[in-house]
Amino acid sequence: MKTCWRGFSRAVGQVNTLMGYLSAVMIIICTMALTYEVVVRYFFNAPTSWSLEFNIFMLVASTFLAAAYTQIKRGHVGIGMLDSIMSARWNRWRYLVADLASLIFCSFVSYYTWKFFYMVWDQGWVTESPWAPKLWIPYFFMAFGLTSLSVQCLIQIIDEHLVSLEKGE
Repeated sequence: MKTCWRGFSRAVGQVNTLMGYLSAVMIIICTMALTYEVVVRYFFNAPTSWSLEFNIFMLVASTFLAAAYTQIKRGHVGIGMLDSIMSARWNRWRYLVADLASLIFCSFVSYYTWKFFYMVWDQGWVTESPWAPKLWIPYFFMAFGLTSLSVQCLIQIIDEHLVSLEKGE
């Protein structure tokens, strides 16, 4: 059973790492699209109708896709000073409580985001711009990213906290 869990944990970590790198590429694409918009607007006085929404969709997607990768690296907001003040044992408990709270919150929001995604998909919502992209796109990335973050929190709880509790640390 531990071998299956380790394989699952490793696979999820690899997917989340890939999503983190993909999110970095998406930010680079946003930068290029925004630069294109500025150049076309300035030199040719011809604004694009798609650039703003494209960049918003890409930044939403990159933000939520990178969330689980950021959790792997423990890059979310934390109180670093407590690491040096508290003992290793108390820090493990502090991380456990934070990971459990994150898991509960992210799972709750993920559930409702998936429900909202389905509603937007089912009803065919689009933006009100002339380009009119489908609104399910950003909601899918929000739901997928929050689900990935929830799974990553669960993996960290099991890998980091339950294993140390089993060892009696």
